[in-house]
Amino acid sequence: MGPAAHFLKFMNHGGFVMWPLLLLSIISVTATVERTLFWLRLHGRRGVREYDAVVTRLRNADEEGVRSMDRAGDNLYADVAGGLLDEGTDDAHALAVVEGQRPRLERFSVLMSAIITGAPMFGILGTVLGIIDSFGVLGGEDTLADPRLVSNGISEALIATATGLVVALITLFPYMAFKAQSDRAMGRLEALIAAAKTGFPTRRARSSRTGEAPSQAFTA
Repeated sequence: MGPAAHFLKFMNHGGFVMWPLLLLSIISVTATVERTLFWLRLHGRRGVREYDAVVTRLRNADEEGVRSMDRAGDNLYADVAGGLLDEGTDDAHALAVVEGQRPRLERFSVLMSAIITGAPMFGILGTVLGIIDSFGVLGGEDTLADPRLVSNGISEALIATATGLVVALITLFPYMAFKAQSDRAMGRLEALIAAAKTGFPTRRARSSRTGEAPSQAFTA
């Protein structure tokens, strides 16, 4: 019997809830890989060097240097710095710029949180169904002749429960690590905003600098 046959036998032995759990595990691994690559790029050695360079250029009021870094690549900190130069460094505009980048920091977090909660629920559902099958077999005439009929339902319950817990655990630890990285990034963004206020203390949005008045509609 090959690996594929063993896998199918294991899935069938755990009941139909094993297939939703398999789907959740694939989604979890995919999200984990994507988030791992993202945080390695952002907070790896190269990412830290880029962040330090952005902060230094903001403090030194090197607008051209900041904009060149913003145009050069897909670095979140450089994007925020460019946004601050465009929108302004006051608290209201800085908050708007940071909030615009929050989806990049928290991508898949809600999905992973749902998997952490939902996978054990699927496991418990499999447990309940397996126990129901066992009690159904206990009322049959063949129970004493073949006790394996009862053990099959118990085995299904235990496999489903264990699989649900495994899926939740392999999602939980990466989720907590990514949340810590997100908190770290928010702290760095606060430092970046402080550096922008130091280098460009009177920076205002483009519309304010050019004296453009907001368009108004008049009705007769």
